[in-house]
Amino acid sequence: MEKKNRDKTFTDRLSVYYDELKWLYCELYNNDMRAFDYFTDMLYEYYCARSKELKMWDEARDVVKDWFTGNEMLGMLMYTNCFAGNLKGVKKHLDYLQECGINYVHLMPLLESPAGRSDGGYAVADFRKVQPELGTMVDLAKLAMDCHGRGMSLCLDFVMNHTSEEHEWARRARAGEKEYQDRYFFYDNWDEPNEYEKTVPQVFPQTAPGNFSWCPEAGKVVMTTFYPYQWDLNYHNPTVFNDMTANMLFLCNQGVDIIRLDAVPYVWKELHTTCRNLPQVHTLVRIMRIAAEIVCPGTLLLGEVVMEPSKVVPYFGSVEKPECHMLYNVTTMASTWHTVATKDVRLMKHQLGTVFALPKEYVFLNYLRCHDDIGWGLDYEYLKQFGMEEAAHKKFLNDCLAGKIYGCDGRGELYNDDPKLKDARLCGTTASLCGIEAAEYEADAAKLERSIRLDIMLHAFLLTQSGIPVLYSGDEIGQLNDYTYHADRHKKDDSRYLHRGNLSWKSVGNRKKKDTRENKIFTALGQLTKLRAKHRVFENAADTWIIEAWNDHILGIGRYYRGQKLIALFNFNDAPETAWIDEKEEFINLVTGELEDVKDVVIPGYGFKWLLTEF
Repeated sequence: MEKKNRDKTFTDRLSVYYDELKWLYCELYNNDMRAFDYFTDMLYEYYCARSKELKMWDEARDVVKDWFTGNEMLGMLMYTNCFAGNLKGVKKHLDYLQECGINYVHLMPLLESPAGRSDGGYAVADFRKVQPELGTMVDLAKLAMDCHGRGMSLCLDFVMNHTSEEHEWARRARAGEKEYQDRYFFYDNWDEPNEYEKTVPQVFPQTAPGNFSWCPEAGKVVMTTFYPYQWDLNYHNPTVFNDMTANMLFLCNQGVDIIRLDAVPYVWKELHTTCRNLPQVHTLVRIMRIAAEIVCPGTLLLGEVVMEPSKVVPYFGSVEKPECHMLYNVTTMASTWHTVATKDVRLMKHQLGTVFALPKEYVFLNYLRCHDDIGWGLDYEYLKQFGMEEAAHKKFLNDCLAGKIYGCDGRGELYNDDPKLKDARLCGTTASLCGIEAAEYEADAAKLERSIRLDIMLHAFLLTQSGIPVLYSGDEIGQLNDYTYHADRHKKDDSRYLHRGNLSWKSVGNRKKKDTRENKIFTALGQLTKLRAKHRVFENAADTWIIEAWNDHILGIGRYYRGQKLIALFNFNDAPETAWIDEKEEFINLVTGELEDVKDVVIPGYGFKWLLTEF
């Protein structure tokens, strides 16, 4: 279609961004106007293909641009097969998700991937097909439509750094087609790959050492940052970027509301660098943000940047030139489990102080557990003052939460243990890491009550943070580790499957049986999420600060928003502790409904208090 005959809504949106889009694209791709024109034509193609219903959805969200920042937001992360078998099963269980208070459903990778060489679905063979046993694109679109009818948003991973070695592009590259080899990083010998290895860190030094693999069919070396069966895409080639953006927009047009940009810091490669967080990555993300604003402005970009705050925050972009709408609060997650192990809140106070100082426009996804491991990317410069040396401290954290130290009840397992680097990470469900698994195995009622209190307290802390709290499927009922992965030849070498077990619907049924572990956790989380949604002090725009409790076991957080002030206190010790504070106002305990003086507050072991006053 001639450009002059394009739809007015599209042309109006394009005109807002055209100059910036052209400048960014041409700077990145050496003034390749043919590629740029193809890109803008492609945007119009996907705009036209977007359904009337989704365009109405875009318009509604365009009116309230910060629709995702409210205190009523609550997410859940799940594997489709583990939760309900397939997409139709997920659709069937939307009532249960609503009962949990969920309005943000994140489905883990479900696109077509080779069995046994998929890295949990992150080695995509076809970006436009669902894994057959999980359903079809039609099923995905129907699920999205049903979610929208219930006021729920759907999130899907978009693996943009690489494809599976079985992707059509990779198959044609293996067959010797230069056009497709140019979509990856192919080398005739090891000279240049060896130069890369001098500066590029290894992601999985134990299970997948190195950043390159030999491709015998092509007789060449190919870049494989993550695993040998995941071939890195060459974003120096504008065809790659154009086609991958088209793949993203295709998923948006199925009704996907949030696109999770997987491993986004890795997507641009340059020799003699770490190939991490290069400036060109931000250019790519900004262009993708613009593409979404033009084609499907109801869509959000979620960046997976699992790094320290100084490297995470730039992926928000600026207020004038935003990049990702949301980012993971990975450092707070790791600091949380550090605090569980040490019972010492000083690092957490230090880390949260950094987060609280960030602009209110920044929206983080907060979580306790997810599909991945717990990496100990902590501020070791800060910890040095307490005599904590990095390697030894990581070992202590892992030993404690794996139950290898007397008196520690966590039941985690190590992931990617590298004796040389001494940089092992940790796996396990929230409940098992809190000691619930050990308590039930030992039939120790007192230990079980204590462990459940810790589990609930951690979720209360999660819900106190600004941003979007996300539960990992099964955490709402305290699901335990799944050790069956040890007997599965496709999974046994990856301990992350310890916490990727199937949701036990029998345990879900126990949520209605009084005095069960499932009932206690499900009921408590339900009460807390309702309280959070009811009180505006939990809005993302609230002022937040650290409250000094003069007790290294107690974390104190203050929140203020439009006349409501919240004092939140969390005891990370298993014995009662006192928060030595002296607040003058009259407060109500949100959980009990009782009035309390907030002076020298005693908090039970692994307990917490949400104390509210209004002006």
